[in-house]
Amino acid sequence: MNSLKTVKKAAKGCRKSFEILIEEHKLTMYRVSRTILSDDQDSADAIQETILKAYEGISKLREPRFFKTWLIRILMNECNQIHRKRKNIIPIDHLWECAGEDRGYRELEVLELIHTLPDRDSQLLKLFYIDDLSMADLALLYETSENTIKTRLRRSREKLRSMITQNKEEELWINGKNN
Repeated sequence: MNSLKTVKKAAKGCRKSFEILIEEHKLTMYRVSRTILSDDQDSADAIQETILKAYEGISKLREPRFFKTWLIRILMNECNQIHRKRKNIIPIDHLWECAGEDRGYRELEVLELIHTLPDRDSQLLKLFYIDDLSMADLALLYETSENTIKTRLRRSREKLRSMITQNKEEELWINGKNN
């Protein structure tokens, strides 16, 4: 197992050994990143961040034989983090094609409705959807299980959906009365 020796050398601080390991796994890293991310630039960012984190943390790797698994796990976490950040970004071109002022108004209306929810629900929705905290992070923050967080999020979304539906019905009723 020549690769195992290379991992051990890299863990002891040998830069050349680390470079060899990255070279061996670069194609796999690219394929994994492209599976999760659709953009080449995002993939490159995730790979670069993975290499940096792996280099900084390789001395803490307990089992050298699991280097590849460890490296890919770091990469997947980076890809998922980029994906979470990107999913809330709307390209400016797409914004102009959307419903114009009405879309912005609707977003403000939803944010306003979120603020009228009970604090616990409002805070949870904001942390998850606006601040992009993961279920695991929320579970740690609230000192509860991920399943409890999922249930609370579902209930909070249902409350919000009900409020939005009620608002739309009121708008239709008001607009119908004025015509």
